[in-house]
Amino acid sequence: MGTASVAALCADREPVVRANYDRFLDALGALGPYREEPKKTSIPLARGVGFAGVHPRKGSLVLTLRTDRPIANPRVVKTEQVSPNRYHNEVKLSSPDEVDAEVVGWLRDASTLG
Repeated sequence: MGTASVAALCADREPVVRANYDRFLDALGALGPYREEPKKTSIPLARGVGFAGVHPRKGSLVLTLRTDRPIANPRVVKTEQVSPNRYHNEVKLSSPDEVDAEVVGWLRDASTLG
């Protein structure tokens, strides 16, 4: 069985998908250390515990943020309560420019939740 990798997950996607992911990693790196844990269909991100997941699609990324509350924002395309104090909030990123201060703020909140 092959090892999952970011390159493999982005291989059959439009070039913007890898550009989105690289921009996303630049923003995430400014927040401190983290681990990428590539799986067959997604890239969970952890800092002690998992705080986000990246799901490459054909022409975009879907970012799932683990938070202690729903994020009330039109950019959040889906919110799911997974336990009494945990929510998964999905944000679709179609271009690198969408990895902006708002998304970075949500990432910061999710990464410090632990």
